[in-house]
Amino acid sequence: MILVTLGTQDKAFTRLLKKIEQAKKKGIIEDEVIVQGGYTSYKSDYFKVFDLIPMDEFDALMTQADLVITHGGVGSILTALQKGKKVIAAPRLKQYKEHANNHQLEIVDAFAKEGYLLPLKDFSQFEKIYKKSKTFQPKKYKSNHAQFEKAIEGYLEEHTSWYNRYSKVFFLGLLLLFVFILFLILK
Repeated sequence: MILVTLGTQDKAFTRLLKKIEQAKKKGIIEDEVIVQGGYTSYKSDYFKVFDLIPMDEFDALMTQADLVITHGGVGSILTALQKGKKVIAAPRLKQYKEHANNHQLEIVDAFAKEGYLLPLKDFSQFEKIYKKSKTFQPKKYKSNHAQFEKAIEGYLEEHTSWYNRYSKVFFLGLLLLFVFILFLILK
């Protein structure tokens, strides 16, 4: 089974579904296709399209899928990779009014460069990329959450450490200065 997920972006991504439907019509895709279309309204005789799928059902479909075809959203990509799925990622593009900018190109390129997924940037190459997915062995995804946390902690330490280290001394000094001034005034 192939799970197609277009995320929850409020702009349509029919361009990808048209390509998948063409491949189904030609018999290139023989597997069942289930689409979580989000805000992309699309009717097809070749696959099932759902707007939004409840999380537990989506998780079950993701587990069952042999291949995930997705937009270039980080959440969709990471969900598939964490389940060890083969992924074809097609970035939404500004020129087709699929997104406000082209940041998904950078996301897809970064994951592809690491060997996690197959990028689909040129839709005329869909059949070629799909066939390549049959033998593609993605790199096992390893989260860099710990490194990310360490970087944030380092930043916070660097930018707030003076306060953390000296705040008590500073306020104690202010209190002593206030007491000294009070003593001089009352004397």
